[in-house]
Parts: sequence; structure tokens; C-alpha cells
Amino acid sequence: MSAVDLPHAKSDVVLELDDVAKHFSVGSRGFAKSKQQLRAVDGVSLTLRRGETLGLVGESGSGKSTLARCVIRLQELSSGRVIFDGDDISHLSRRQLQAYRTRMQLIFQDPYGSLNPRRRVGSIIAEPLVVHERAKGDELQRQVEALMALVGLNPEHYNRFPAQFSGGQRQRVGIARALALRPELVVCDEPVSALDISIQAQIINLLADLQHEFSLTYLFIAHDLSVVRHVSNRIAVMYLGKIVELAPTAQLFENPRHPYTAALLSASPPPDPDLARRARRVRLADEAPSLLDLPSGCRFRARCPRAQDRCATEEPRLESRLDDEATHTVACHFPIASGESVDIRTK
Repeated sequence: MSAVDLPHAKSDVVLELDDVAKHFSVGSRGFAKSKQQLRAVDGVSLTLRRGETLGLVGESGSGKSTLARCVIRLQELSSGRVIFDGDDISHLSRRQLQAYRTRMQLIFQDPYGSLNPRRRVGSIIAEPLVVHERAKGDELQRQVEALMALVGLNPEHYNRFPAQFSGGQRQRVGIARALALRPELVVCDEPVSALDISIQAQIINLLADLQHEFSLTYLFIAHDLSVVRHVSNRIAVMYLGKIVELAPTAQLFENPRHPYTAALLSASPPPDPDLARRARRVRLADEAPSLLDLPSGCRFRARCPRAQDRCATEEPRLESRLDDEATHTVACHFPIASGESVDIRTK
């Protein structure tokens, strides 16, 4: 997919994250002075071009959803900048953000929890149009019914409640609501992880069709690399609040450089049964450390089969290595060479 030119766009870059951080104060009840900093997102820099899909993957607790909320300013930043279409929106007030709310939307992970069970789906989808005074009366209902048809829902079910829909249908309601204001950027926060596998493909195909029809830009968040492989132009791998690898999708799957990326890939065996049987699972040591007690140097070193003394004292920078192009970057002192086994310790 190539980037698209929109008449109101200032730049080919729709979103830029510059050293974004989000830290939370955590302390024992009654002991305010003992609060620690939980570094959920810790210095993330990314660029998202208009019309592309950037996949963001990592284990639960890696900071993906927190970053998603920072992108659309549902979370205040601890530091860094969020630049949308050339405008720094990092510290805008709620009123100032109103002009940008129509241009960026979020699709939530839970297709039921994100919908008010006491409201009819027509009212749920209509809410953005009402809040931003885009339509009312018969015109409002016409637009909502058109949105329902667009995402594959029967417009005649306008007055039903969320509980009367299946999980996949409820996610379609969420997608219709997100598209009501015709945004440019849609942040998809694990939009299929709560759905059956048979339904996941339908939702992914729907999102792809909508992207093509409306020139949408997606930040697509998931914990499963096999899901983002089919929708993403590029993939960023996140671990404990940091991006550890970023590459075009094909390059990431053909030549993963970070041991963590290789472990994620090995957890998603290829669809070919013969290849799956021959695939070697990368086993990681222990559990991920706590965000309240991060290790020195490389955050992945305690679980990494390639870790050396340098990894404990020097935090690796996200940069191109092993003669890779500038579009393929990795934060690892001892990246995996093409064809090399991940569990061979570098000497």
C-alpha cells in the first residue's frame, strides 16, 4: 500500500512520536512518600506515514495500549511530543483538542465492554455525530444507517442493544462509531484479540477494505505477529516500554534481528504443517521483569540467550545494524545475523 495525498493534509507524515514517555506513580496504600515510577512507555519515537498501516506488537504489559492512548491524548504525556499532521498536540487542552478528535479515532479491544449496554447501537454510532454537531433528526438516522451498512450490519437493527449482537457484530458497531467522523488516523487497539479465529479474518478484511475506500492510516496493535503480518506495511516490536525492533513487514519476518522478535515469531508457527514441525521454538528464560524494577542496560538481557557483560552496563540504541537498510533498526548489541540461530551466544 502506498501513502495517499489528501487535499487538507499538510504533510505525508500523519503522526510523529518524539521520545514519548508515560510514567505512573505507584505506591503502597498509606505510604505516599514511597511511590515508585512505573515506566509504561519510556522514550518511544515513531513516524507513521499517510495511508500506511504500522503494526505494534509485544507481550501483554509491554506498553502498547498505554502508547495508543498517548497517541490520541486520552493519556497525558510524562514527556516527549505527539505531532499530528505537523501540529504539536502534546499539551493542548481538552477544548483545543476538539478540532483533532474528528481526525483521529480509537477502536477498542473489547467489543462489548466499550459499548454502553443500556444504549441502542444506533445511538452509540450516532454519538460522535451529535457531539460534533454533524447531523440531527432524519439526517442523523440516515448517516447512522449508512455507517451500519458500510461495516456489514443490517440497518434495520438500528434500535437493538449491544447484547443482541455477536462479538464480531459488536466490533463492527465499534468500527462504525470510529468512522462516523471520517477520521484520517485510526488506532486499532487489539481489535480482534477478543474474537474467535473465524471472525478475526472477517474483521481484518473489513478494516483493509475501509482503509482502501477512505484512505485511512492505521496504528494496528496486537500481541500476535501472525495477525499484523497480513495488514501492516511496517512492524514495531515493543518490550517493557521501548521499541526494540522496527522494520518493513517482509524484512522483519525474513530476518528478525532482535532475540525477542525471534521468540515472538517462533511462537506463531507457519501455516504449513511440515514447516511447523521443523520450526524451532525459541524459549525465553523466566518472566519479564517488573516495570517498577527494570534491569540496568538492556531490559531484555535477563531473558536473552545472547546476553553478555556489555548488555548489563550499556542500553542499546535503536539503529540499523548488520548492513541493514535504514528502514530496519534494532536495539541490540548482538543482533541475529541472517541464518544464525538465536540461541548461539556471541563470543
